[in-house]
Amino acid sequence: MASVAFRSSNSKRLLAVSPQLYSSCCRGSVPAQFSLSETINSNEAPAFCNHPWWRSMATFTRTKPHVNVGTIGHVDHGKTTLTAAITKVLAEEGKAKAVAFDEIDKAPEEKKRGITIATAHVEYETAKRHYAHVDCPGHADYVKNMITGAAQMDGGILVVSAPDGPMPQTKEHILLARQVGVPSLVCFLNKVDAVDDPELLELVEMELRELLSFYKFPGDDIPIIRGSALSALQSTNEEIGKKAILKLMEAVDDYIPDPVRQLDKPFLMPIEDVFSIQGRGTVATGRVEQGTIKVGEDVEILGLMQDKDLLCEKVVEQLARALFQK
Repeated sequence: MASVAFRSSNSKRLLAVSPQLYSSCCRGSVPAQFSLSETINSNEAPAFCNHPWWRSMATFTRTKPHVNVGTIGHVDHGKTTLTAAITKVLAEEGKAKAVAFDEIDKAPEEKKRGITIATAHVEYETAKRHYAHVDCPGHADYVKNMITGAAQMDGGILVVSAPDGPMPQTKEHILLARQVGVPSLVCFLNKVDAVDDPELLELVEMELRELLSFYKFPGDDIPIIRGSALSALQSTNEEIGKKAILKLMEAVDDYIPDPVRQLDKPFLMPIEDVFSIQGRGTVATGRVEQGTIKVGEDVEILGLMQDKDLLCEKVVEQLARALFQK
């Protein structure tokens, strides 16, 4: 009998129900179906726990170096498509949860205009690392949001459309990446299936390397991967699709160095934004620059006004997601 297996974030129990019952009482589509022909032993992991979907929902344990990366580049050059393609390709290897394009650009205004406005976060793993990935907007009207995303990065993926070449926001994003301190960039030359002339690709790559060198990045050394994010997303041309995505992630693994975390220094987190959440109170967000913090520790807020001592009540990972208990 085909069943849907799921587990809530605060439960250690595994539930198996029919797809019809799941659809009638749960939001969203059926995540995965399995054939349950035998009784599940509560002390043993059922066979479907090896399914990529189930592994993506497993308890998060940090066994690999953690790196913050992101996509930058001109509007409509394929940053969000590439982000979705990376999660899809790595999900097939059990190293991510596939995130669709419309799940990344999910705000009504983003869907209406077909562009990224706010930064969006996804996560995935490679054989070497665990990544948090921020997808930055490329439109000139939302440079502030791009800077917010770039400031979180340990390395960036610059996306350039092969038919268009470097455009105004390409140059602007390279400059901003340099100014906010993004240490390393890897480039993805996207939409190569739309270019028939190999010499044109060489010219675009040459122009891109000169541009990177102009803004004090090592243009001659930076890896430039050619491919098509849409082909990877639609599984149409494996050579410029899936294989190009895997080659890109190998370049990210090898070229972007492991960030040095200053864990022995006092905790310091510049506050990026403050929210008031009903039932939770005031929530501050930001990137931890140094040190560590635990629930129950005292923190001091420094600023223009009188300094205040507060108690840390909750620490949340950068990515909002369910962390299942064992």
